[in-house]
Amino acid sequence: MIVRQNPVRTALVACAIVLVSACRPAIRPADPAHPADPAHPARPARPARPAHSQLERDIDAILARPALERGYWGVLVKSLKTGETLYARNPKKLMMPASNMKIVTLAASADRLGWDYTYTTRFFSVGPIEAGVLQGDVLVVGSGDPSFGLTDGSAASAFDACAERLKAMGVRTILGRIIGDDNAFDDEGLGFGWSWDDLPDDYAAPVSALQFDENAARVTVTPGPAAGEIAGVGIEPPGSGLTIDNRLRTGAEGSTASIQATRLPGSSRLELRGSIPLGSAPTTRVVSVDNPTLFLVNAFREGLIARGIDVRGPAVDIDDIDDIDHIDHIDHVANARPRDHAIELTTHRSPPLSMLAMRLMKASQNLYAETLLKTLGAASGTPTALAGRTQAEVALQAWGIAADGMILRDGSGLSRYDYVTPETLVAILTHVAGDEKLRGPFDASLPIAGRDGTLATRMKGTPAEGMVRAKTGSMANVRALSGYATTTAGEPLVFSIIANNFEAPGAFIVTAIDAIVVRVVQN
Repeated sequence: MIVRQNPVRTALVACAIVLVSACRPAIRPADPAHPADPAHPARPARPARPAHSQLERDIDAILARPALERGYWGVLVKSLKTGETLYARNPKKLMMPASNMKIVTLAASADRLGWDYTYTTRFFSVGPIEAGVLQGDVLVVGSGDPSFGLTDGSAASAFDACAERLKAMGVRTILGRIIGDDNAFDDEGLGFGWSWDDLPDDYAAPVSALQFDENAARVTVTPGPAAGEIAGVGIEPPGSGLTIDNRLRTGAEGSTASIQATRLPGSSRLELRGSIPLGSAPTTRVVSVDNPTLFLVNAFREGLIARGIDVRGPAVDIDDIDDIDHIDHIDHVANARPRDHAIELTTHRSPPLSMLAMRLMKASQNLYAETLLKTLGAASGTPTALAGRTQAEVALQAWGIAADGMILRDGSGLSRYDYVTPETLVAILTHVAGDEKLRGPFDASLPIAGRDGTLATRMKGTPAEGMVRAKTGSMANVRALSGYATTTAGEPLVFSIIANNFEAPGAFIVTAIDAIVVRVVQN
């Protein structure tokens, strides 16, 4: 991928360097007019001040800028080597963390589930086979795999295996339905306290035990033939279950594209408003689906048909049918043993948690975090987000993490009811760094400053490039960055920086955060 220089971002990076440089006082040279005089012995030299006292002044100066005065900051920087606190501001205050909540979720999940944990998606034929016809249904049983889909080829591979197995059994026609069994999780797909106006977007996709293409579809908008005409809308892949209410218009040539999407909770109706300029290239927006289970079984049904299997029945969610006696003995665990006439066609296994964590953290993928929260609950016997939150709290309290240092309401940080202190995040990161079982994959999952993930373009060309691994956090009036840094002297540090309730542009807040981190690296 070619990364083009962004002049605004370049200016912000330059501003960060100026912020750091401006905070450093000039060093006075020795005064040759007052050499040492044996007759007038010099006063005893004062003990050298701790090196981090200058760091404190420099960070204070960054945060004292007028544009930041209305915001609220929590900052904690500690040495991983000695445990010494190098800088602290409001470290014990509860603050909205945005996606820094993923640090909590991943750390607890890795501890409770293990880095080798995988999800399974299992496919069964249910019913007798007569003269090449399956007289029943095909059942898909999920456990929550967030990675199953078209992008990595996992869905195509599973669909191929099912079609080949059916053909080997002599099946050419399925009279019944394609049924999605998502009962490994409860049916509450949305996180606690999610804002309704986030729901149309892919970052607010609902969670299910059956998931496909990260439960998101791509809406492509093209201008009409003349200004004022209805714009064209297409959606891929097919089977999303969304009904498009297209109220988009074609704007004047050279105007700015403006596309707003609205979808209410529990509704499959996606309303699109706004305009796209006449003669412009198509624009794409990624949107969430309402029912991930139907999304998957619709894709599976089409996949079987495309592979030469005639499917007569519809794709359905198991919650929407009543005649399930013939499948109600298929348990929702990996060692299930279906009843008579049920034959396992194939089982798809996800990559291990250590690999899923890369997508979760580097791309800040909310769906993965919410899935892990429900998985923690399911592992305890109660497949709910509430049970998952309880399990996360229990895991962290076993590490000595104080319960009053966090309020967990979802796994991703999209909820504005989440709160955590910088001290808690630093304590979690410190524990992970000292735990050989947790450290390696966790560290590898974090974005690297100036190199990849959500930090790919930040702190590039500064001393912090390549020296910082940290999780970003961003939503309205919240910016955060927490993780690890190595100073130019080679000292390992752990830090958490959270900004809340600011009125300055988000880019300015990010510049201040990056300036702090650059200064810390230079300590």
